[in-house]
Amino acid sequence: MKLTILCDNNTMIDQYYLGEPALSFYIEEGDQRLLFDTGYSDVFLRNAASLQIDLTQPMDIVLSHGHNDHTRGLQWLKEKHLLANKRIIAHPDTFNQKIMASLDIGSPLSVQELKASSSLILSKTPIKLNASITYLGEIPQHFSFEPRMPIGMTWHDHKLVPDLLLDDSALVYQSSKGIFIITGCSHSGICNIIETAKQLSNESRILGVIGGFHLFDVDERLAQTIDYLKSNQIDLLAPCHCVSFHAKAEISKSMRLIEVGSGACLEII
Repeated sequence: MKLTILCDNNTMIDQYYLGEPALSFYIEEGDQRLLFDTGYSDVFLRNAASLQIDLTQPMDIVLSHGHNDHTRGLQWLKEKHLLANKRIIAHPDTFNQKIMASLDIGSPLSVQELKASSSLILSKTPIKLNASITYLGEIPQHFSFEPRMPIGMTWHDHKLVPDLLLDDSALVYQSSKGIFIITGCSHSGICNIIETAKQLSNESRILGVIGGFHLFDVDERLAQTIDYLKSNQIDLLAPCHCVSFHAKAEISKSMRLIEVGSGACLEII
């Protein structure tokens, strides 16, 4: 599997690609082409062009959740008529309106608009995208130190309720050597996500984890997260997007991290 970062908060030294506080990955595995999240603007498209990655071809688009730093790029795909040959996979709550301090922080496109311009699959249960890559669906709670914390409000069953981000999900790639986990923001809890991937794959060997971990403070939650990550003996840990400098520094005291950013590429065997 080859994973290229089309958009991240971070940019790499002497790598002249654009960054923004958002996330988008391009994944190649065998004949499968997959876009994981679409960033906040057209940055992912501009970086893809610079990297000579063709996003006009048929592929799956998997959305980690509905926040606009992961879904707003959909409007550029729609404007450029690039959705017709795409299959979009997401949790059913992904396109519910999301509000924070009176601002709309959700997807720019509705379910109706996406159904009219693409093939849309909404699922709470895991979906096998090919022989090696699986969309995890709704993430169950495994650890008490990772409770779901509401971010803003969302419309659910015709009511405005605290948004617990039940739509937050991830991908797992499985090889003969173990599993590799790909996250968006980990609102569900990075350890909850990893444990779900392990159980779904029936595999305890973790080759690596890349993506947003949603960790900001050096606190008890981070300490327990580090203990869990260490106990799993993860070979490659690449936190990005929504992980603070202080959290990365604390994790790096116990585990080896790699720096990633827009334009970076990982190959997992």
